[in-house]
This record gives sequence, structure tokens and C-alpha cells, in this order.
Amino acid sequence: MTICVAPAGALNYDEGGGHVWVFLNWALGLRSLGHRVIWLELPGVSTERLARNAPILQRNLARFGLGGSLALGSRAGAQFAEATGASCISEDEALEADLLLSFHYALPADLVRRFRRSALVDLDPGLLQLWMSEGTFETPRHDVYFTIGETVGKRGTDIPDCGIEWHYTPPPVSLEHWQPTAASPDAAYTTVTHWFYGEMTFRGGTFNNDKRASFLDYLTLPSLAPAPLELALCIGDADDPTDPERLLWESHGWRVRHSWSVTATPEDYRSYIGRSRGEFSCAKPSCMKLQNAWVSDRTLCYLAAGKPAIVQHTGPSRILPDAAGMFRFRDLTEAAAALEKVEADYENQCRLARALAEEHFDARKVVGAVLEKALA
Repeated sequence: MTICVAPAGALNYDEGGGHVWVFLNWALGLRSLGHRVIWLELPGVSTERLARNAPILQRNLARFGLGGSLALGSRAGAQFAEATGASCISEDEALEADLLLSFHYALPADLVRRFRRSALVDLDPGLLQLWMSEGTFETPRHDVYFTIGETVGKRGTDIPDCGIEWHYTPPPVSLEHWQPTAASPDAAYTTVTHWFYGEMTFRGGTFNNDKRASFLDYLTLPSLAPAPLELALCIGDADDPTDPERLLWESHGWRVRHSWSVTATPEDYRSYIGRSRGEFSCAKPSCMKLQNAWVSDRTLCYLAAGKPAIVQHTGPSRILPDAAGMFRFRDLTEAAAALEKVEADYENQCRLARALAEEHFDARKVVGAVLEKALA
């Protein structure tokens, strides 16, 4: 079959290897099952940015066997051809796909209707449903709806279902492309993240939903940790050692890297995770408030690479362990204890991390199950 994948904003990045991997793992899973993949972008960027970023994305996709898969919406396709003299798959050809698998919450409704079958995949569980209920997104009607949040659409949750039947799916990771690798000698527990998200309104109150707000509760963790901790962030000037944000974290023992310097391309991102000792990361405050059992696609890349993950607890889960390859913490004491436990049993925890990825997040299994339900 031909599956049209519609990512969210991959063309907005010229240096965003991690963002590309969010959708690349899905695309590679589809391809591994023998399906043709069309990667459809409807960019809201300037012609100049389109002319710069589309060839970058084309090269990145080609390196993973998806050369010639990029399609641009009709207007963007014309702009791209005029600016560069090159061409992509046409929107009309993309519309002939057997299924639209959309990660874009605001595709034009008339476009979605033209596909034979359509499925929306929610990567922001809880937040998307709140945005929909508040009218932030005019999400077009799809045939099937998936979410990576285990509690979305379940009883006893604060997450509105918006009158939709939500089907849970784990996020996928392409095990073929994420193989266990040995950490570098001076390796740290690392993470790659956006830092600022803005405020969120919930239950009549407003709170800061920045990832930074969650990390602040763990500012002093390096003094308790048995191994180095490192943050790869999009902050300030990549080369400015006097950036106030960088200085704050470095003064408390964190290593700080600008994410563009280590994860600009998909290969760079994979290499950075491969050199790491494991992952330490927090979640956005909304994940804890909504108890959505969210797990990051990034964390799955660490697990598949045989790297233990110490991540913030986001709610009860049927598949996420608290102390086997993945450790989920609720406070500073638990975070420090988890790092100690992993270090005391490191090689075994590396094996458990890979086993967890194989059991629950193998892209072939995940994508196959999604297709079965989406095309039923």
C-alpha cells in the first residue's frame, strides 16, 4: 500500500534532527512492512526558508532510504519549483494514497476529505484534547483517531474526549536503525529538549508549562548524582559562554550543550544518544497534572540504543516500568536513587532498556497494529 504521512512542521527546522526522528520512526516502520511512504508537508514558511529547508529534508530522508518520498502541498510545491528548479511529489499523487496518517492537527479539512481513508495521531495527549475543546485547533474530521496517551478517553481522567473514540498506540522506534551502542568514556546522562512552551490554563487556573519549570525542581541533582548530567538545549547564542541560562545550570553542576551543535541532523541526534550513558529527563508540567502516561519518542530512542532512561513519572501505565530499563521518578530523592540503582546495575539495565523497546515499541509491531485498525 501507499501511506501518506503528514508530519507537523518538519520543514520549519533546518537544524532539528530530533524533530525529524519523531516522524521518521513511523515512516521507517511503514517501509519495513513493505509499504510505500509519501512524506507530505504543508509548510507555512517563506519561499526563502522553503527553498533552504526542503532540500535539507530531502537529503535527510534519502539517507534512510526514503529518497523521493517528499511531497509538498500544491502552493508550496509551486514555490519550491520556482525558487530551486527542483520538484517533489505532487499533492495530487499524495492524494492517491491508501491512507493519510496525519500528525498535523490543523490540516485543511477539504484536503483530508479527499483521501480514501484518514487517521489522526495525537502526540500531545491531554493537551490536544484541551486545545480541541477550547477551539484552539479546528481539527478536521478523520476516520480514526489514535493517541499515545494511555489515559485519553478513559474513565476517571480530566482529559476531555471531545466526543471522539481515541485508540491508544505506543509511539514507535525503528529498532533496525537504533542499535545498542557503547557509551563514550566520559559519558553523561543526557537529554535533548525544547526549554520554553508558555502558559497553560487548566481547571480554571494558569500555570507555567515550560519544560524548564519541571527541571528547576531538580536543579541541585548533579550534587547527588553518581554520574554527570547534561542538557542539550535550544537557548541563546550557541557559542556564548556567558548566556545567563547556561550559567545557571552550569553553576549547579549540569553540563550544557546547545542542541544544534550535537543534534542538527538525524545522524547527529542518533550519534549523540549513542554516546550517552543514558537519559535523564523531566516532562512538561501538564503531563503530571493530566496524568496522561506520556513517554517521549526521544526516550524510546535511548531505550532502543540500550541506554537506561530515568524520566519523570507521568501517571499509571500498563507498559511503562518504574525500575527496569526505565526508572520513573516523582521527586528529587527518587531521581537520585534511580541514578544510583542504574549505576549499580548498569550493564543489566542497558539490556533491560533494549528489551523494553523490543517488547512494546518496535516500529513494525506498532505501525502494523495502527494500520490494521485504521484500515478496518
